[in-house]
Amino acid sequence: MTNHTSLPRRHFLGRGLAASVLPAPALLGLLPGQAGAAQPWPARPIKWVVPFLAGTAPDTTARILHEAVARELGQPVIIENRGGVGGNLGARIVAKAAPDGYTWIYSSAPMAASMHMYKAPGYNALKDFQHVMGLTSSDIVLIVNAESNIRTLDDLLAQARQAPGKLDYASGGVGTPSHLGVELLLSAVQVRVTHVPYKGASEIVNAVMGRQVAFGAPIFSVAYSNIQAGKLRALAIAGARRNPKLPDVPTLAELGVRGVELTSWGGVSVPAGTPEPIVARMRAAFDKALRQPAVIAALEEQGGNVTPMDGARYREAFSKEMEVTAAMMKLTALEPM
Repeated sequence: MTNHTSLPRRHFLGRGLAASVLPAPALLGLLPGQAGAAQPWPARPIKWVVPFLAGTAPDTTARILHEAVARELGQPVIIENRGGVGGNLGARIVAKAAPDGYTWIYSSAPMAASMHMYKAPGYNALKDFQHVMGLTSSDIVLIVNAESNIRTLDDLLAQARQAPGKLDYASGGVGTPSHLGVELLLSAVQVRVTHVPYKGASEIVNAVMGRQVAFGAPIFSVAYSNIQAGKLRALAIAGARRNPKLPDVPTLAELGVRGVELTSWGGVSVPAGTPEPIVARMRAAFDKALRQPAVIAALEEQGGNVTPMDGARYREAFSKEMEVTAAMMKLTALEPM
């Protein structure tokens, strides 16, 4: 296939960004209202807000990790799904929560993208949160129904060019990597299709399998089981290299679309102002959980990559995501909602 175009490379997780997290000491935190008296943290159950629906990749990741982390901390970690407004609803709730270590959020790339995708997201992704650490990442994969007559990226582009705007695709919602990624791809190859937003990567998969849309671009971890089962066909991986679970599926770069590397990432954050001893103990608990073979196997079985980042590097991921989103919106002429 010929080289369609070349655009500035999109880096969610630069090669130097992922870093091992050194275990922090188990320190004591001060609980609000204790008049400065040192109290062990945690002393009661913790709420971990996932700002997406149950069954989505963030939800699955949190549920794989929360029991291992709870054992390290000695208190239950309760998952609470608060989906809505592209993840903004849950982010607003946590941004306003007490900075006492008892309310966490599963933070991810859409939280940073929302700073430019929405006129009033209701929070500041950098100022309102202490980003504890990054946990996992997953490439975006371009999929069609396994029975579709679209067998290659060239087939897809040919159909799109024959009937501009008639072909449609599913995203996980406005501002998600699946939305911005496809728009960047379309801009690169200069074709026009119709965007149909859904609520998360699992709904992308269902829409493509149900032939409600022609194609979609979910994160690999959500699509993999149905690709493996023969219900979906993978056209391309939007990562820097082929995924070892699907070694025969080429990258977009190999197919001539250069500079479109798309990776979704996620981690854990808390309200700004949370005491550093609490943050340090959280980081140590998550780091230990991510080293457990059973946890690693469960995350990789879902198609995810274990890519721990310390707090500074995870905050840097947010900053870079915001910069990239602004550039992509300008490039694709998208307007904030």
